[in-house]
Order: sequence, then structure tokens, then C-alpha cells
Amino acid sequence: MSTSQQPDPSDRPARLTVGVVGAGRVGPVLAASLRLAGHRPVAVSGVSDASRRRAAQLLPEVPLMAPADVLSHADLVLLTVPDDVLPGLVAGLAETGAVRPGQLLVHTSGRYGARVLEPALRAGALPLALHPAMTFTGTPVDVQRLAGCSFGVTAPQELRLAAEALVIEMGGEPEWIAEEQRPLYHAALALGANHLVTLVAQAMELLRDAGVAAPDRMLGPLLGAALDNALRSGDAALTGPVARGDAGTVAAHVTELRRHAPQTVAGYLAMARATADRALAHGLLKPELAEDLLGVLAHGAGGPAASDRARGTAGPQRPDAPQRPDGPDGTARPDGPDGTARPDGTARPEDADGPDGPGDTDGPGGGAR
Repeated sequence: MSTSQQPDPSDRPARLTVGVVGAGRVGPVLAASLRLAGHRPVAVSGVSDASRRRAAQLLPEVPLMAPADVLSHADLVLLTVPDDVLPGLVAGLAETGAVRPGQLLVHTSGRYGARVLEPALRAGALPLALHPAMTFTGTPVDVQRLAGCSFGVTAPQELRLAAEALVIEMGGEPEWIAEEQRPLYHAALALGANHLVTLVAQAMELLRDAGVAAPDRMLGPLLGAALDNALRSGDAALTGPVARGDAGTVAAHVTELRRHAPQTVAGYLAMARATADRALAHGLLKPELAEDLLGVLAHGAGGPAASDRARGTAGPQRPDAPQRPDGPDGTARPDGPDGTARPDGTARPEDADGPDGPGDTDGPGGGAR
């Protein structure tokens, strides 16, 4: 029985020569992926030592050149520079005559569409905006992660098929984004991914302060389940003290954060308010429980009333003041999920361990509360 040997990608005739301007975490990875598809990286520009090391690792034997020289050698040029640098770079390359007619000029900025390449378009270039919706490490593992990665694609209509074909060759999934929608598209990704990193890093720091030896091991399953449930169910996956209307728990959180990590309070309050708004809008947070919760968030758990609520005690009242009922109808708020008190007078089982306890991990859809 004989088997045929698969051809090495480097033996296939290259269809395009590829250049990279900006050897950050993205450009060399995309060029390496295009090489696997049969294209031929021929030039890369990089200034810092880190950029040069990255280029050497991902694009071995590809020479380092000045940006204008990269354009003179390549049919397809990847402009992988920071957003704020991109407009000036494009204008400068066009003004110096570095751009050649018929040259594919691709940028990877999420913020901009194809319009930022207008100076190059006037010089005869073919403008494409291909933004991979993925975080990059700048290492070979990123090449494999491109498989199935969505790319935000914007280009002139006559170049749409070419843009989508390049994405598919890199293993990605093209998603067409209209020129005027690019800033909103990019804001959504930053909100969901970049800010998530900040939240997770803060959570790990707080867990270390609380004595947890391996915060990453503790958070991994919780965050994985929360993300999976959110992607599957949207707002129906909301759980936790804000969605339940547990004003006392939220006040206690803010009190502890002020004491141990005051730099996190503003972010906590902002996310809690956003969570409360979405929980109310989707019927998860009962309006009668929202009043106290929103009061805590409005005052940032400041003042004696919020402190008393955080401790679970009633604050001092005037002798002639009537007792304030717990519920809107003058009765104590029930513990049971159906609006009635549990017959044995105990707390709800899902709340028995507190907001971060093991009993708090089975919200709607199986997500963490």
C-alpha cells in the first residue's frame, strides 16, 4: 500500500509577494499565515528590539527594511501599526511615491475602514481593511488561533471578493462591516474583550488579597461558564446580587472595595448600574427590589444608611419615626423565589454560601450567579 506525499507549502508557486510594515503582534502572524496559504513574505519593517525578534521568529530569513522599501518589494502590504499612526503613515507613503498602482494595501485597524487608505487609493493602490477579532501574543500559537477567527472586512465593493478570499486563506471567517459602522464595531469589541481583561485582572488581585492561592484556577471555570452562558442566552444569563436585588450584599461589596482596593470602586459601580438596568429591562430584577439597590449604587455605599445595610443592621431612627417596612406592602421581604417565605424560615439554598460561594453557581442556564 503506497501513500502519496503531501506537498510542502513552500514548494507551491507563490501568488503574491507579501510585505509587513509594523512588526508588532499582528503583522508577522498574518504574514506567516499567508505563507502557509502559498504566498511569499519578502520584507518586513520593525524598529524595536522586540519587533525584530518577533519578525525573526515568525518570518525567518525575511529581511528587515525601511517601510518604503517594503512597499517596493511587495505586491500585498500589511500595514499593522497603531490606529493613531495609520493615517499619517498612509499619507507619508503616498506623498513619497512609495505606493505602486495595483498594489494591495491592507490595514488591520478595527477603528478604520477603507477610507483611511484614500491617499494610497489616489496613487493607484487597492485598499482593504481586514481586522482580526482576536487578541494576539505575537507568537506562533497565534497562527493556529486564526482558524475560525472572524475578520471585520471593509473594502470598495469591487474588491470585496478579494478581501474575503484573503481572510479565508488565513483560516478566518469574513464578516462585512460597512464603512460608517467601523467605529461602533470596534467599540463593541473593545468593550467585550479589552475591558474583560481589566476586570479579570482586578478580580485576580482581589482574590489574592482575600488569601486565594490560585485565583486563576478559581476563576477559570466560573468565567468560562459565564461567558458560554452569555453567548448562548444573552441577558437571560445574568445572575448575582445585582440581578437578585440584594442591596445589602452590593453595599458590603463596595465597603470592602473602598477599604482594600479603592481604585476598583468606580468600575464596580458602573458595571453594577449597567447590570441593574439590563436586569430590570429584561424582567430579572423585581422593581420593588430595585429601589434600595439603585440607592446604594447612586450613593456608592457612602453614608450611615448604606453602612448599616452593609452590616445587616438597621440604622438609628427618630423616636417618632415609623418603622420602615422591608417590602412595598409593609411586610418583610420573602426569602422564597416564588414570593413566599420558606416554611422552615431558612434562607434560600442558592444564597446560603454568599455571593461568591459554591451555592451561587447555578443560575439560569447553569451559569454562575
